[in-house]
Amino acid sequence: MKLHSIRFLTSAVIALGSVTAAHAQNSLPINAAASVNGYVITNDVVEQGIQAALSQGQKDSPELRKAVLAKMIEISLLSQQADKDGLANSDRANSQLAMIRQNYLADLELSTYMSKNPVSDADVQAEYNREIASLGSQGAIVEYKVSDIAVATEVDAQAALARIKKGESFDKVAKSVSLAPNKVQGGAVGWVQAGQTLPQIASVLTTLSKGQVSPAPIQMPQGWYLIKLEDKKSSKPPTFEQAKAAIRNGLMQKKQFEFLSQLRQGATIVVR
Repeated sequence: MKLHSIRFLTSAVIALGSVTAAHAQNSLPINAAASVNGYVITNDVVEQGIQAALSQGQKDSPELRKAVLAKMIEISLLSQQADKDGLANSDRANSQLAMIRQNYLADLELSTYMSKNPVSDADVQAEYNREIASLGSQGAIVEYKVSDIAVATEVDAQAALARIKKGESFDKVAKSVSLAPNKVQGGAVGWVQAGQTLPQIASVLTTLSKGQVSPAPIQMPQGWYLIKLEDKKSSKPPTFEQAKAAIRNGLMQKKQFEFLSQLRQGATIVVR
């Protein structure tokens, strides 16, 4: 589950856990959307379910609102029956409800933190300006279409490079010796920007011509690499209006990551 989203069914279960008994089976109190065997589903709870559905891309409509309420009624009926059948206090129910509660509270904590520490329009503009400035004097985004071969040792990398120099295709050698999952695609990585790669790769990638293979193996923390520049292209950067949504999302993710990192630093975590 992503921490910044609330799944519809999870919201419904949490919400229905707080329904209250109606004073009269055939009458509804103020702010009640429905009553199920005397238990009230409030308008506020229904609205939570609607907002969760909207956050998943559904469009607001009378039909959606009816569907959300109908689903909550179904859940209420089933949960009441589970109570009657003695399932509410089973180990399985308690563990699942504890997980639902934990996920909901995690969502709530993160959304509360973000509401107190929002990404401002000024933040988005500053990040856009920084990214544009990083493009240099050309003011263009350069992308590289890359393939790679990953092996465990320098000896293995030198052997693979020797095969390529003798005329074997990079694709064939990658399928033969690479340890990376993309070996089945002949080592194809796809289009990347130099800044999206580690410095060891970027420093070599930017010197290659189209079709050229790195002249020597590149040492990385996880092994030794050979890279091939399949193609190269330049494009104009997006305008601020085109980029601002993606930039805002990236800054929000960064804030969330930093917040979680602070929590980890102050926590005692033991993993078996």
